[in-house]
Amino acid sequence: MNQKDKIILGIESSCDDTSASILKNSAILSNVIAGQKVHEDYGGVVPELASRAHQQNIIPVVEAAIKKAGIKKEDIDAIAFTRGPGLLGSLVVGTSFSKAFAMAMNIPMLDVNHMHGHVLAHFIDDEGKNKPKFPFLCLTVSGGHTQIVLVKDYLEMEVIGTTIDDAAGEAFDKSAKLLGFPYPGGPLIDKHAQNGDPKKFEFSRPQIKGYDYSFSGLKTSILYFLQKQTKENPQFIAENLDDLCASIQFTIIEILMKKLKKASKELNIREIAIAGGVSANSGLRKAIEKAAADLKWNTYIPKFEYCTDNAAMIAITGKFMLEKGLVADQSISATARLEI
Repeated sequence: MNQKDKIILGIESSCDDTSASILKNSAILSNVIAGQKVHEDYGGVVPELASRAHQQNIIPVVEAAIKKAGIKKEDIDAIAFTRGPGLLGSLVVGTSFSKAFAMAMNIPMLDVNHMHGHVLAHFIDDEGKNKPKFPFLCLTVSGGHTQIVLVKDYLEMEVIGTTIDDAAGEAFDKSAKLLGFPYPGGPLIDKHAQNGDPKKFEFSRPQIKGYDYSFSGLKTSILYFLQKQTKENPQFIAENLDDLCASIQFTIIEILMKKLKKASKELNIREIAIAGGVSANSGLRKAIEKAAADLKWNTYIPKFEYCTDNAAMIAITGKFMLEKGLVADQSISATARLEI
């Protein structure tokens, strides 16, 4: 096989989804994801339970990805895996599997930064989808991360803005918990918000310099507001659920968009992408589309399956690393913290 025909197995296990994907050239042949229902009873991801579930899921998920792609394991030329950031126990499972698979098959390993993967998901071949041109700005928003990334090349990126406390996805999920939604509650806020008035309730907005974000004050503002209102009317949340969801979602998105617009204007970059789990939010997608029309942006939004944690984004990142010869050896280890 020549360079352009390389087949890469991608492994993603940074949190509570076990995923395996097969990439040929820049096209995804399969992308299999196994979720973990066990965390719903706890209102959030329990690290110990997550790592145990990964141990149970990883071999069946890899087998399913290989079978769905219509290849044999002997056809795989390299394995790309998430080294970090994420939950250490979960990352160890994916890293250990990848090291064993690479050794058994005598193929190179590619240790991928999870956040690189979210950004480079935009370069997966997908019919009808354009790819960003360098340099571009990528707003990466998920349960654990909120960043504005200046992307200069496939593997040359700079975080120019980040959250100084909580991530936007966490703000969605914590707010959802206050409203009585089960975990994960972010998608439920999005669902109810579509029937509500986004201007009905006002919540505090942080005043942070530069391109950085803060969401802890917003969460506190929502908490105190709900406590005050439910003390006066115990049915307040139930009677105003759609409007509350719409107002919370509107506030979070406005905070996100304000800094993204500021960065775009000051850096004179109109190539704008979004990535990460929260990029699946319908309100954020509409806000990006409106900004594109108003500010003449070229915008890029990944397919839903490439927004949340998935191995396809790890495989495509591995492709660019392999082309640069950036391979790992058997001494590599997982790490919970890993900067872009």
